[in-house]
Amino acid sequence: MGPVVLEAGQGFRNNITAGKHQFVADEPVDAGGNDEGPTPYDFLASALGACTAMTMRVIAKRESIPLEGTQVRVTSDRMYAKDCADCTSKDGYIHKFEVGIKLIGNLTDAQRERLLSVAKRCPVAKTLSNEIRIEESLI
Repeated sequence: MGPVVLEAGQGFRNNITAGKHQFVADEPVDAGGNDEGPTPYDFLASALGACTAMTMRVIAKRESIPLEGTQVRVTSDRMYAKDCADCTSKDGYIHKFEVGIKLIGNLTDAQRERLLSVAKRCPVAKTLSNEIRIEESLI
């Protein structure tokens, strides 16, 4: 996996290159952007949703589960850690992602439960659920 390269000018718009793919990130007008693309949090939620769908697809194929399609809806929110009753951290923010999954196909209850359990283990969900370290440097 190669690097993702972002180029930004004076505004919030970022031109993004990931391999041979190019896309744009921006902020909404009310946040000072031009709303020319999804926000960084939209991309983060998209990564979680895509990984969830792809992980379920891999297992459905491997286990011959007749999954015809999926619809994944991801919403995110954040709250002050001090306001979270069941959180261990009390500093900064707690980010919460809600992932709603619609499975399409003639599936048994057991198959639906199996795919839900797999969805919870997608690599992006694991990444977001564990300690993350970010190291910035000037290049």
